Amino acid sequence: MANNAYTEPDQKDWYDIGSQWNNSYPFGWEPDADGFRGHIFATPDNSTVIISVKGTSLMWPVGGGGPTQRKDKLNDNLLFSCCCARVGPTWSTVCDCYEGNYKCDQGCLEKSLAEESLFYSIGMNLYNNVTYMYPNSNIWLIGHSLGGALASLVGVTFGAPVVAFEAPAERLAATRLHLPSPPSTHHVTHVYNTGDPIPMGTCTGVSSTCALAGIALETRCHLGQVIRYDTVSKLGWSANVVHHGIQALIDGILAKEDLDWGEDGKKRSVPAITTEDDCVDCFNWEFGDYRNASAAACRSRSE
Repeated sequence: MANNAYTEPDQKDWYDIGSQWNNSYPFGWEPDADGFRGHIFATPDNSTVIISVKGTSLMWPVGGGGPTQRKDKLNDNLLFSCCCARVGPTWSTVCDCYEGNYKCDQGCLEKSLAEESLFYSIGMNLYNNVTYMYPNSNIWLIGHSLGGALASLVGVTFGAPVVAFEAPAERLAATRLHLPSPPSTHHVTHVYNTGDPIPMGTCTGVSSTCALAGIALETRCHLGQVIRYDTVSKLGWSANVVHHGIQALIDGILAKEDLDWGEDGKKRSVPAITTEDDCVDCFNWEFGDYRNASAAACRSRSE
């Protein structure tokens, strides 16, 4: 289903998900649409409904571009960069919050992420519409890459169960959006592999593949539970964005049921669940209320 968010039922890359699900209900696939899109799947009795959100579509090793790539890129840079995608002095930032010397205005960042035209706000509206259409259904959100992170942010907002695949880390964005912080976010599960530098938070720096594609994916701390497939140690995969695609996860990992993902001599068909509670994002940046403080200082001097 996460793969199918990128395509349409008549395309060759559409996975047949079986008769236990009704035909999908597309959203964002209108001829002139260029943003938030995916599919809604439901069981025949509508007891379970799954919202599958598309991730980033770019012309790079794991994507084929498309009409949504400009807005995908904007949302990536706002949600997963430390400060407006300010990777270096030559970069054009996506918001005007940089204060110099690795300082960034927190209030400015929070306002930038809350724009109604951005994917998170659109996702909230979609979820509200789906709950209206299916008032008695068990509604899940899923997605790959950017789609997985958006599914998590919307799921945390409404307390809905989420499964995100190979998603960039969204905890920092959730903090900036002032999303609910319950004692547990274990209704969110992230699934990714160590050969994918994007969820690992290592696709960084001016010479990285992500930067060359014009995307600053600098966060590494995920919400909720994590199922991390150690493909580097177990399969000898290198850290490369070719391991980011949803089909790499499906065909290279999940379809191979004979692989042992256990540690300490314990055989496991799936890695043990962990959390990233001790993780820190953007440790080399300082975030504060610089603009209000500067305005207050100016008022004080004028008085």
